[in-house]
Amino acid sequence: MLRVVAPARARKLAKVPFVELADGRLQGVVSSGTDIERVYVSSVTATTHAYHCSTNNNRPCGGLRGAPCKHLHALADEAVVQYGVDRVARYLRVEIDDTVATGRQVLARMDTRHEPTPAAVVFSRFLRHLAYLELPASAAPLPELQWFPSTLAGR
Repeated sequence: MLRVVAPARARKLAKVPFVELADGRLQGVVSSGTDIERVYVSSVTATTHAYHCSTNNNRPCGGLRGAPCKHLHALADEAVVQYGVDRVARYLRVEIDDTVATGRQVLARMDTRHEPTPAAVVFSRFLRHLAYLELPASAAPLPELQWFPSTLAGR
């Protein structure tokens, strides 16, 4: 049986509907504060601490002015809510102490630099995530989510 790790705290999904620690990055989708139809794809790479933020169609965020923008701060804060500050810092390879409690504080401990990355992969994962939410409730397995052979086979 697969063990699912519960969120550190319940998240409100309106501002940051999708956040994950995957592909060596903290990445996700952040809603625009000014346009209800616009979202930003934001990410921070664990090894280099390179960050990027752009719309889902690769228009750069106007807030990227030599430092992480408000979308990256919101993403990091929600990652801390979802995973806890220790797990986020460990994943991003950031040294923290007991005074660090928010994602913004984790980002402040990093030697960050801007490096453009394409938004398509993260946005596609977000859309796939949304598609699962539209499925009717069922206890039946989804074939595309059965990555591992059944542990009950041959019994």
